[in-house]
Amino acid sequence: MMKAFHWILLYCAAPLLSDVQGTYHLMAGDPELMAAQSYAQTRNNGRPPLRTLNPEKTDSQCRSRSLDLVFIIDSSRSVRQGEFEKVKIFLANMVDTLEVSSDSTRVAVVNYASTVKTEFLLKDYFSKLDLKKAISRIEPLATGTMTGLAIKTAANEAFTEQSGARPRSRNISKVAIIVTDGRPQDQVEEVSAAARGKGIEIYAVGVDRADMRSLQLMASTPLEDHVFYVETYGVIEKLTSKFRETLCGVDPCSMGHDCEHICVNSNASYYCKCRKGYILNVDKKTCSLKQVKVEVVEDPCKCEARLAFQKQTQAAIQQLTAKLADVTERIERLENTVGRA
Repeated sequence: MMKAFHWILLYCAAPLLSDVQGTYHLMAGDPELMAAQSYAQTRNNGRPPLRTLNPEKTDSQCRSRSLDLVFIIDSSRSVRQGEFEKVKIFLANMVDTLEVSSDSTRVAVVNYASTVKTEFLLKDYFSKLDLKKAISRIEPLATGTMTGLAIKTAANEAFTEQSGARPRSRNISKVAIIVTDGRPQDQVEEVSAAARGKGIEIYAVGVDRADMRSLQLMASTPLEDHVFYVETYGVIEKLTSKFRETLCGVDPCSMGHDCEHICVNSNASYYCKCRKGYILNVDKKTCSLKQVKVEVVEDPCKCEARLAFQKQTQAAIQQLTAKLADVTERIERLENTVGRA
């Protein structure tokens, strides 16, 4: 009976243990050892539940980081129609995690195979609903894997101010997320380095047969934070939470600060302010009460009146003193007269 109970318990617990998160490491000898984050394929990933993109559905959003974000997605022949739909769901889920507007995060999509097509620009859509409707209309391009050309197109066209990217003076982060399942048919190292040199932070997501070395060459450093790998498109959606942590970041003020009065979030950092009536000290953290210099201006009329009053008072005191002395003298004479009688 006890043995049967153990088998039942093991059978019930198996589905809970099937979703395993692992880390893939490059073999020793590679010039840059890199841990590529992975979510292992579960037992049921062979037949994932059917899901379709619902533009109306929205989830939580983050508010602590504004982005110019460009997705670069591989739609070559190796990506089947059902798999490409999962990529679009991943993109829509990513949009849901961000605060989308003209003043916060803007999103564009570059689609590529043997050719490159910019599906929409950073200046085209400023609401989640419009973005997800646009994503739902994207179609695969079929043959070829010209990843380098796609990166070059994104850097030279999608990330320009004419296409909706904010000027560098605004200090808005520029981020590209590449999703591919194959080996590039062109060179990616130089174009990726050029894109990074323009201030574009690159994340590389490899699926199934993706070439790990190519992902390395494309991504920004540190590689362990910018290279991801999943075994199938069926689990690519699980990267959404990872990117939510990465792209949203955290509010520096909520993580602890040294401000005496008020902490103000400033993108990836913070600065201190003081409450009304106080000024910030030279240490930029503590506050001191603002010193107010008060200059009293006397009314000449009031001064003259005060002096006249003082003179009158002194004269009255002198008169009283003289009378008191006179009365005292009279009393003394009266006492002397009475004493002699």
